[in-house]
Amino acid sequence: MYDWIKALHVIAVISWMAGMLYLPRLFVYHCEAEIGSKQSETFKVMERRLLKAIINPAMIVTWPAGIYLVWAGHWYLSGWFHLKLLLVLVMSAVHGFFVGRVRAFAADSNSYSQKFYRIINEVPTVLMIAIVILVIVKPF
Repeated sequence: MYDWIKALHVIAVISWMAGMLYLPRLFVYHCEAEIGSKQSETFKVMERRLLKAIINPAMIVTWPAGIYLVWAGHWYLSGWFHLKLLLVLVMSAVHGFFVGRVRAFAADSNSYSQKFYRIINEVPTVLMIAIVILVIVKPF
């Protein structure tokens, strides 16, 4: 059962990360679109669907599958896992921030620049790299 849950967890994480890497790119392009334009309305649909159909469900599957793996594998005793958990909590907070941004764009009340979204786009990438290294290498 452990290997099946691990496979499910990896699939969910890949899906979650795909969305977390793509959504801020949509925000960058959405910033260029004039409020009320067809392009802006298209971005709203794309952002909402990405969030509701991929990112949210993937995160929802990632968490319980990961908790099962930690419990079944007794990883909660490992130092690397404590740092990984902290980084996954940060990733979840970034996810929550992105949810807020989707809502802001939907209400035509975005207050951030393209440059901001280009920078914030790197946060999930850096977190992902650190998390994968911790899981694979288990350095401590």
